[in-house]
Amino acid sequence: MPAHVILGVGAGISAYKACELLRLLTESGHQVRVVPTPDALRFVGEPTWAGLSGQPVATGVWTDIALAPHVKLGQSADLVLVVPATADLLARTAAGMADDLLTATLLTATCPVVYAPAMHTEMWQHPATRANVKTLRERGAIVIEPAAGRLAGPDTGPGRLPDPAELFAVATHVLGGRTPDLNGRRVLVSAGGTREELDPVRFIGNWSSGIQGYALARTAVARGAEVTVVAANVTLADPAGAKVIRVVSAREMDEVIRQAAPAADAIVMAAAVADYRPERRHDSKIKKDGGAPGPLYLVENPDILAGLAQGPGRDGQVLVGFAAEINVDAAQARAKLSRKGCDLLVVNPVGGGLGFGTTDNEAVIYGADGSATQVPRGPKDELADIVWDLVADRLSGQHESG
Repeated sequence: MPAHVILGVGAGISAYKACELLRLLTESGHQVRVVPTPDALRFVGEPTWAGLSGQPVATGVWTDIALAPHVKLGQSADLVLVVPATADLLARTAAGMADDLLTATLLTATCPVVYAPAMHTEMWQHPATRANVKTLRERGAIVIEPAAGRLAGPDTGPGRLPDPAELFAVATHVLGGRTPDLNGRRVLVSAGGTREELDPVRFIGNWSSGIQGYALARTAVARGAEVTVVAANVTLADPAGAKVIRVVSAREMDEVIRQAAPAADAIVMAAAVADYRPERRHDSKIKKDGGAPGPLYLVENPDILAGLAQGPGRDGQVLVGFAAEINVDAAQARAKLSRKGCDLLVVNPVGGGLGFGTTDNEAVIYGADGSATQVPRGPKDELADIVWDLVADRLSGQHESG
């Protein structure tokens, strides 16, 4: 439903990207007031913000002073988005300063607050900035990790503002009423489908698109988690706030996940991992040469999920597996859950417009405690949220094994 949104704009070159985010918010029916810092207007002027929002732009504490905008704006908002959040703005907010209209609004806001930092890599990685981010997160704010890529000038690295469409997805999720119950948690998500090469131009693969895995990443970010995605052959835009590591094969995924797993509070294996690979990869393209090729011998790939369950550092860690099945059978699902050794197994049917490459999904989530959670057909973001509900419940210690 439509909401009152404050779009705070910091003084960074990526302020121009906030124009696209504003368009997405207003086209969705939200009423948006733009509150730029004074220096932000050097990058994008007041007429642009007013024209795109259809609302007057709040530019200073001395404008409409009888209405006390430094208090009223924050009190009336359903969400405050700060895009871009510069190093200076994060520092002033963390210190509780109210030296302009935006910081005063942030100090009076009682609604969810989302910061999308953007700055040079050295500024983002500086201990002072990291301490400010930690402080804001401890106060309940959602601070999205910046993307890595081209920055201002010739520089490249972490500090780039995420794609506006992905920021809009985070905002929409937060407006849906979910609390940041994963704040301070580190989660690891696998996504996509692995490919096992036959030769330089051919491979054995599957139809997985990575949509469900990216939905899991996106919703975890919106709930405050620090998210790492191991993506196998995914062509989607990176989820805002998630670190994405790209791999091709099952063995590459296994290596990356084993390295990242010990630091994770929760691991969700949503990728479709090939069970087998060719025994031999040909260095050159296999030719027809007027006849049929020789036999293709397959060898088994590592079972990543089972390996994680048996590995070190599992104390308190929640492990979730996915199983795509043509026919969902409860007894077979529970046997697989036991064999894999995970805490939750999400069994989703494929075919008939469900599963690979679609925006909808349905599932039954089986728990090692004997529970079963039915998830009716709906958007993959909704299934992702139910998975995180179950994970957060276990991480909080509220869930007791049966």
